Amino acid sequence: MPNGSRPRSLPHRLLALATGNWLSRAYLAVFALSLLVMFLFPESGFAMSFLLLTAPLSFMSMVLPLGPGTEGGWAVEAAAIGFWAVWLLLCAFVNAAVLGALLTRSANAASPGHRALLPRSPGSPGREGTDEARPASPRSRGIRALLAPAVDTWLARGYLAVVAASLGFFLVAAYLLPDPGFAGIWPIMTTAPLGVVAFLVASPVEWSSSLAWLSPLLFTAGAALSGLFNAVLLGRLARTLRAREARPAA
Repeated sequence: MPNGSRPRSLPHRLLALATGNWLSRAYLAVFALSLLVMFLFPESGFAMSFLLLTAPLSFMSMVLPLGPGTEGGWAVEAAAIGFWAVWLLLCAFVNAAVLGALLTRSANAASPGHRALLPRSPGSPGREGTDEARPASPRSRGIRALLAPAVDTWLARGYLAVVAASLGFFLVAAYLLPDPGFAGIWPIMTTAPLGVVAFLVASPVEWSSSLAWLSPLLFTAGAALSGLFNAVLLGRLARTLRAREARPAA
């Protein structure tokens, strides 16, 4: 069998998306610049920007057993830092692949022959403009098409389940427990980087004693929208990877 006809593995497809267009390459360049800032200016306010650039996956390193600060001998500490560095690079490449999939999908949708390659469903009308067909409004079709990637792939659905669990735990802690503690950290971690913005927007409301009860609801709404946005991007990535796997080699 010729090498060109063999299906490409998942790492190869991710790497192709992460380096295959200007948007993903620009993201990787900004990520590399953030690492340089961390080493050159460790005391600056931008020293930890690489965590936001690789969120939400990079925040998972906070609950992993290995990472910076792991105590032990030099071998254990070196292994922990090495594991954390590899994980951080993997997060960056996944995010770059997400951006690459977004741009690739936009280019495919704009290509003239793209619609001609789409299969026609059995229940679709044979001709346009028939009286039986009653299409939905353009706005509702656009919203459904925009949100469809968030629910039609197992990757996006699994992510939404994690977001829902973190938000449910936060609401229970905020309204039912006497001391919620740091319950809000879980929704922030799962919906970052936009979840951080939701936290910053909802925090000032808590300073007002009469509206303090509203702050958890505002944060939950903002974090839910942030998680939905991330799920759409993950769904687009899963769709693109699936399409590349099924596409016959030239």
